[in-house]
Amino acid sequence: MKFDDYRISAEIKRNLAELGFRRPTDIQYKAITPILKGDDVLAIAQTGTGKTAAFAIPVIDLINQQKSSSRSDFISCLVMVPTRELALQITEVFQSIGQHTLVKTACVFGGVDQDPQISKLKKGVDILIATPGRMFDLVHQDHIVLDKIQYLILDEADHMLALGFIKDIRQLIHRLPKYRQTLFFSATINPEIKELAYSLVTNPIRIEMSPKDPVAKNVTHAVAMIEMDDKRFFLERMIKENPESKILVFVRTKVRAERVFKAMCRAEIKSLTIHGDKEQKDRLDVLSQFRSGEAKVLIATDVSARGIDIPDVDYVINYDLPDVAENYVHRVGRTGRGIKKGLAISFCSPEEKPVLAEIEEFLDKKVSVLIIDKEEYTTTVDLAADNPNDWKALLRDEEQNAKPKKKRR
Repeated sequence: MKFDDYRISAEIKRNLAELGFRRPTDIQYKAITPILKGDDVLAIAQTGTGKTAAFAIPVIDLINQQKSSSRSDFISCLVMVPTRELALQITEVFQSIGQHTLVKTACVFGGVDQDPQISKLKKGVDILIATPGRMFDLVHQDHIVLDKIQYLILDEADHMLALGFIKDIRQLIHRLPKYRQTLFFSATINPEIKELAYSLVTNPIRIEMSPKDPVAKNVTHAVAMIEMDDKRFFLERMIKENPESKILVFVRTKVRAERVFKAMCRAEIKSLTIHGDKEQKDRLDVLSQFRSGEAKVLIATDVSARGIDIPDVDYVINYDLPDVAENYVHRVGRTGRGIKKGLAISFCSPEEKPVLAEIEEFLDKKVSVLIIDKEEYTTTVDLAADNPNDWKALLRDEEQNAKPKKKRR
C-alpha cells in the first residue's frame, strides 16, 4: 500500500512525497486507518519505527477537513511528550506534513521565556505539542484552554511515567472533554503503563509491533568486552576508522560526557556534548549541528536517548551501559530509523557485566559478542593518540625536556 492510496488530502500527500514518504511503515499501516475512523489506539512500538507520522498524518487530515467546512479558533489536538527536545522534533514533523493545509501547529516547553510561546497561542493554534510543566503553567494563566480538545495523544508514555508525570497526566484528564479520541503510544509496556493506558482509552485498537524483540529489526547490535580505562581508545579508533559517519555516543553521567569529550579533544577529534547541565539554547544548537552533519560525533547522556529523531545516525556507541535496562532499547533506537539500517555497539567492562545480564533479560535473548583478540586489543590501546603510555609520545617529551633552555638576558 502507498500513501497515495489513503483517503487523505492532496496537500498532505504532496508533502509526504516531498519528504520522501512513499509507503507506510508497519506501525503507520496499522494505525492510520483506525485513527481516521475515529477509534482510540493503544500502540506499543519500538523507537525509530515511524510512530510520530503514524498519528500526525491522520490527525492533521481530520482537523484539516473540519476547518475546510467550518472555522475553529480553539486547540483541537493536544500532544503530550516528556522532553523539550521531543516536543520540538514532533512539532517539526507536524509542520512538515501539514504544510499548505489549514492546520496550525505550535509547541510549548519549559526552560525558555514563555512570552514568545504565548504570542503564538494568541494567533490561534489547532495542534499543541507540550511538555507537562509548561503546559500547566500556561493553563493556570488562562493562556491554554483544554475544554474543546478532540484528540489527545500521549507519546513516549513510558518515559513520562519514568519521569514522574503520572499525576500531571491524571490531573490533565479532568480538564479534557469526556468524549474525545485518545491515542496512546509507547515503546514499552508494564503493568503501571497498562493501567494508565486503559484508564484513558475506550475500546481501543491495540497495536503491538514485534513485542518479542524490542530492538527494531533494522538495528544490528552487539557488545564488546573492554576494560573501563581502555574504552576511550576503542572509541577513538571507531571514530577515526569511520570519519564520514555520524556517531552518537552514550555515557552514564554528564561528568562522564565531559571527560570523554576531553579525551576526544586530546585525540584531535571534534565532538559535541549534550546533557542536563547545558542551557536549552546550547542543547538545541548542538542538536542542530549534529543533525546537519556539521558535527559528526555527539556525546550524550540519556536525556537524548528518547524520541530524538536525528537523521542518518550510522553508529550508536554505548560507551557506558545504561543504568536502566529499558534505556538500552531507546539508545540503540537512535540508529536504524525508518527503513535505514544501523549499527549499535556497547562497550562492556567487567564491572558492567551484571548490567549486561539485566539488558539481556529485558530483551529475552543474548546480545552478540564482538570478539577482540589479544593482539588487536593491545594494538588499539598502543596506537591511540590519547594513550599516555604511548612510547613515541614519551620519547618526544623526553627529548623536549632534554633540550637546553636558552638563558634570559
